[in-house]
Amino acid sequence: MILHSYFRSSTSTRLRAALNLKGLSPRYQPWHLRAGEQRSQRYLALNPQGLVPALELDDGTVLTQSLAIMEYLDEVHPEPQLLPRDPMGRARVRAIALAIACEVHPVNNLRVLTHLKTEFGADEAAAAAWFRHWVAETFAPLEKVLTEDAETGRFCHGDTPGLADCCLYAQVLNNARFGVDMTPYPTINRIFENQQALEAFAAAAPMRQPDAET
Repeated sequence: MILHSYFRSSTSTRLRAALNLKGLSPRYQPWHLRAGEQRSQRYLALNPQGLVPALELDDGTVLTQSLAIMEYLDEVHPEPQLLPRDPMGRARVRAIALAIACEVHPVNNLRVLTHLKTEFGADEAAAAAWFRHWVAETFAPLEKVLTEDAETGRFCHGDTPGLADCCLYAQVLNNARFGVDMTPYPTINRIFENQQALEAFAAAAPMRQPDAET
């Protein structure tokens, strides 16, 4: 397998964590997003959306969209599980993951932040403020859910990390780049610390990747 990735991409980080949890080590192929390599004809031939990550299977099939890839991995490599076996548990984990993947990331990714700057004249401070606003819009209710729900354990769902943890871990790492104040989220912080203690997550962090910029 080949993992098409960019070290700083939070969607790539979440998939790297999932691959590590599964004990899978695909070959790493970096694409420099800030240099526009994802818009090259070579990459668009792999993924017409021009987004990372993408997972190229041994037969040449290319899978896209990080959550779809993670669910594929859970079906093909079922242990350890990223999703619980029971329908209610699966729905809960998906809801947590999607709160981040659908509510935070789409309005805060590189394409959107770049558009804010080039089309609306936002400077770095304004773009960072935008980022922090949309994080808070989801992290405040997510903190409440994780704090009050008995299904929360050491991780987002029980005491075993899974799909929701991959998403949360990547987002919290990304938050630090934009100066997000994490003090209002003690439960999220506790879960994040438990994630960081596992090599599967630590090894997925941006600065541990071959294309990391010092």
